[in-house]
Amino acid sequence: MSTAVLLVLPIALVLAALTDFLEMKIPNAIPVLMIVSFLFAAPFTGLSLAEFGWNLAAAAIVFFACFALFAINVMGGGDAKLLTATALWFGFNHALFEFLVVTAFFGGILTIFIILLRANWEKFAIIGVPLPRALMSANKVPYGIAIGAAGLMTYPQAPIVVAAIKGLGA
Repeated sequence: MSTAVLLVLPIALVLAALTDFLEMKIPNAIPVLMIVSFLFAAPFTGLSLAEFGWNLAAAAIVFFACFALFAINVMGGGDAKLLTATALWFGFNHALFEFLVVTAFFGGILTIFIILLRANWEKFAIIGVPLPRALMSANKVPYGIAIGAAGLMTYPQAPIVVAAIKGLGA
């Protein structure tokens, strides 16, 4: 079970980032897989019931914040679902805060990069660099890339991952 914990979240985050880059959407199956995997694996990793509850609380808080941003058209639905599912894995602690701060930082850099890329689209087309049409024509930023990168960077601090690593050593 520890191996599943160590593989599911990183693989899901990479898939989400790739599909968001290529198609400007995050398939529902990815956050669903993340949520189901967490709910199945958490009891076997040594997380206490209180820690499990805090993970659920973190996901609920992130969901409501993201839903509010989605409602005012600031955030995409796929990004909101991915952030919620990832928050479930991090729990309500310093690891979640680090994940959200790194996500915001990477998101800012990504947004500037996308703006510059779109402004210089013709230069890339001339030299033959193929870029996804959805990326260049959409009026939004594939924030799943920032979420995925931040999740991979801060993943080792997630309590379920720490518990899984301890379980491997036991």
